[in-house]
Amino acid sequence: MRVLVLGAAAGGGFPQWNAGSAACMRARRGDPAARPATQASIALSADGERWVVVNASPDLRQQIEANPPLWPRRGPRHSPIAAVVVTNGDVDAVAGLLHLREGTPFALYASPRTLAVLDRNPIFEVLDRRLVPRRPLPFEEPFRLRDAAGEELGLEAVAFPVPGKPPLYLEGEYGERLVTDAEEGDVVGVEFRARGYRVVYVGNVARIDDSLRARLAGAEVVFVDATLWRDDEMIRAGVGAKTGRRMGHVSVSGPDGVLARLADLPIGRRILIHVNNTNPILLADSPERREVEAAGFEVAHDGMEIVP
Repeated sequence: MRVLVLGAAAGGGFPQWNAGSAACMRARRGDPAARPATQASIALSADGERWVVVNASPDLRQQIEANPPLWPRRGPRHSPIAAVVVTNGDVDAVAGLLHLREGTPFALYASPRTLAVLDRNPIFEVLDRRLVPRRPLPFEEPFRLRDAAGEELGLEAVAFPVPGKPPLYLEGEYGERLVTDAEEGDVVGVEFRARGYRVVYVGNVARIDDSLRARLAGAEVVFVDATLWRDDEMIRAGVGAKTGRRMGHVSVSGPDGVLARLADLPIGRRILIHVNNTNPILLADSPERREVEAAGFEVAHDGMEIVP
C-alpha cells in the first residue's frame, strides 16, 4: 500500500489566510522551520495506479497538482482518483468535492449522516450521480473499495464511528448536544487494509476511548487528530472562545491527550495530522515538536509519502 499526505493542516491551512500570528508570518516568509501546509487529506493506493482520497479538502485542486501520482495519465480527460472517502461533513472535508465536477467518474463513500448532509445541499448535485455514485459506509463491516463502475481497487476498509461533533453549520439543529456519541456517525474513522498492512485514519476525534485504543493497536500506520496542543489553545491565542473539547477535538498534550493515550500501544508509525495553525508542533524548532518526536510521534507534512 502506498500512502500520500496531500494536506496536513486543520481548516484554514497553514498559514491561514487571515492569521497574522508569528508562526503564520514565519511560514509566509519562507522560514524552513515553519513549513506551509494545506488542509488535511491523504490518498492511498494498492497498485500505484488507482487512488482513494480521504477527505476532499478545499485545497484539493492544489493538492492534485502538487502530487504527480494524481495527475491525468491520458487525454482528453482522465483521473487516477477512483474513489473519495469522506469522514465527516465539515467544510474542510467536503468542499473539495466541487473541484471534481468535470465529468470524470469516481465513487463517493461517506457515513449515512454525511451523505444526508450532501443530499440536502443542491450545490453537490454538480457531481452527476450517474458518474459519481454515492455509497454509504457500513459500520464495523469490512468491505472492498470499488470505483464508480464497481471494479475492486485492491483495498479493504472498515469504517467505524468515533466521538465527534456535527459540522459547524449544523450546530443549531443539535441544541446542547454538540459533541455527539460515536454511534451517531457524525464523524468516522477508517481502517484500510492491503496484503496484511493496516493504515488507520482518525483525523477528527473528540476523545480517545478504550474502543478506539483497541482499534489502533497493532496498526502499521495511524493518522490521528492533532488539531490543538492544549484544550484552551484558541482562547489563549485570542482567536476564539471555544475549547478543543467544544470543537470536537482531543488535545495532543495532557493526561487524556493523544500522546498519553497512545503511548503504550503497539503501533508502527504514529502520525499527527489535521494540525491547526495555532498548534506549535507545526514549527520544527518548537519545544512541543521536540516533545512529540521524543515520544515517538511524527508530524504530517504535505508531500509525505509512506511505502511499506
